[in-house]
Amino acid sequence: MKHFVTAARGAARAAALLVPALMLGGCETISLTLLGIGGSAAVNHQMSSTPSRTFTVPLTRVKNASIAALRRMGIEAGEVKKIDTREVITARVGNREIEVELESITAQTTRMRVVARNGGFFYDGATAAEVIAQTQKGLGV
Repeated sequence: MKHFVTAARGAARAAALLVPALMLGGCETISLTLLGIGGSAAVNHQMSSTPSRTFTVPLTRVKNASIAALRRMGIEAGEVKKIDTREVITARVGNREIEVELESITAQTTRMRVVARNGGFFYDGATAAEVIAQTQKGLGV
């Protein structure tokens, strides 16, 4: 009887491994597709994470709040370039390059986009989002 129980347990273990493998065998294409989609989404987020926010505040106020936000974060703002209706603030801390783009949509509306490059090729979305959050805090909106 003991031999029968041991054999039954072994058969149950084999079935527990074999049945899911057989059921998922046809789903290989689906699983590889989902893996590819998930992988590309992760890479896309990692490589092009550029958050933006629109404020109902004039560009000058958003620019001053952005520079103050960078300073609060321990990041010294560098050059400010004016390009048409946009202004771009550049900053650098460690191996990160930060670019704050401000675009005047109307006299009272400003779009802010932040790009934080982590070592050149990869983007640091968390730092970029924090620059926007600190700017919003500084504006009190």
